[in-house]
Amino acid sequence: MGSQGQAATNGRGDDTGGGRTQQAAHFVFVPLMAQGHLIPAVDTALLLSTHGAVCTVVGTPASAARVRPTIESARQSGLPVRLLEFPLDYAGAGLPEGADNMDNVPPEHARRYFDAVALLRAPIEAHLRAHARPYPTCLVADFCHPWTTVLAANLGVPRLSFFSMCAFCLLCQHNVERFGAYRGVAHDDEPVVVPGLERRVLVTRAQASGFFREVPGWEDFADYVERARAEADGVVMNTFEEMEPEYVAGYAAARGMKVWTVGPVSLYHQRAGTLAARGRATDVDVDACLRWLDGQEPGSVVYVSFGSIAQADPRQAVELGLGLEASRHPFVWVVKSVDEYDGTVRAFLDDLEARVAGRGLLVRGWAPQVLILSHAAVGGFVTHCGWNSTIEAVTAGLPVVTWPHFTDQFLNQKMAVEVLGIGVSVGITEPLMYRKVEKEIVVSRNVVEEAVRSLMGAGEEADERRRRARALAVKARAAMQEGGSSHRNLLDLVGRFEGVMTKDTKGA
Repeated sequence: MGSQGQAATNGRGDDTGGGRTQQAAHFVFVPLMAQGHLIPAVDTALLLSTHGAVCTVVGTPASAARVRPTIESARQSGLPVRLLEFPLDYAGAGLPEGADNMDNVPPEHARRYFDAVALLRAPIEAHLRAHARPYPTCLVADFCHPWTTVLAANLGVPRLSFFSMCAFCLLCQHNVERFGAYRGVAHDDEPVVVPGLERRVLVTRAQASGFFREVPGWEDFADYVERARAEADGVVMNTFEEMEPEYVAGYAAARGMKVWTVGPVSLYHQRAGTLAARGRATDVDVDACLRWLDGQEPGSVVYVSFGSIAQADPRQAVELGLGLEASRHPFVWVVKSVDEYDGTVRAFLDDLEARVAGRGLLVRGWAPQVLILSHAAVGGFVTHCGWNSTIEAVTAGLPVVTWPHFTDQFLNQKMAVEVLGIGVSVGITEPLMYRKVEKEIVVSRNVVEEAVRSLMGAGEEADERRRRARALAVKARAAMQEGGSSHRNLLDLVGRFEGVMTKDTKGA
């Protein structure tokens, strides 16, 4: 660390004897600007700040706007958390104006977007050197930002890889690549056994091809990401040891580095009373939504959402709606971007809403998911198996219908169904998005109806799934309480990165 960093180590001013002072830990978060990565990164920063660390979150204008209310609320409560905004050079990168969040970047511009974000390294470094007080002691960067290796090196601080994923997923993906499990496999849908696990887990190349390896032309970027992951000084992930101890330990051993599990990070908002404001602004009247839920029987409602990226295509939207109607169970369905549908589908949704009035609630846009899942009326979740949604279901004690769309979601499905025993699959075995070859895959209304009835109905299997889900929720909360694994890891992170740090955490 340079002389400026040394001079800035008086941030907290604790006297340690001999004229030396002790600086508060200062974590700089560089999240991927996508909802599924951004929200848990911000929550992690908030949790660390509750234990005395200074936390700075870096964002582009669109992503900063989404999390600013949450961060400002935390600041007003006295937490030392900050938000830095850095605009992209749209014209220079060949991006449409305002395309600075993964949710609004057209797929054909994705590579340009990653290149444009990497150009933020210099302005971020310059700002931190000139203005950060106390000086940063640790960089926490989303694994999708390999360029942060240079940023951390230039600042003279350790760099931790941040994953909004579970250890099971990461270990499976790592072992498949490390042991060449697909070597000699002719077809993308041919199953192989994941090496190095006690449990027999089958995957296909279509389901677990490797991060950024599922799309042709991204191989060099995938290699860059892997090199940066291997060179990290540790890993922070949104999971908890009590749920998957063998996989947390297995991933730490495979990588040869310290792993800090700090989840479920959404529980910060349970304590802070900010569930309705988590993430971006909602597109539904929260009070009206809660009143509707209050009018339903406990555990009777199934919540349906495919996250911030996936959107059911027109034919699938119709089949999903008819399946939910036929299930006869009350439901909240987050339809999201209705404007993307033609007039026929929009008319179908209007007619469906009229037919199920009082029993079904359609949300057009963004919904306060964690708030809804935590309501006593909700008894199950139809999910795309993004890890945020999966661990939010675990935290709420809910069984799930699994409907993966791409990348890690297939391994998360296996985690829910095969490892945790809280899931019912609709039978999707290949990606619905980011495919090498376009292909229509539709889950029929009958399959939707059957899956919802299996999840929400009576019977020994359904009762056992609910029991397991409730038991996991107890463990999740215990992990975040004093003495729990995630609570201990948060304290360890704060203590370990106080003062002038050296890069000595790898293998700790």
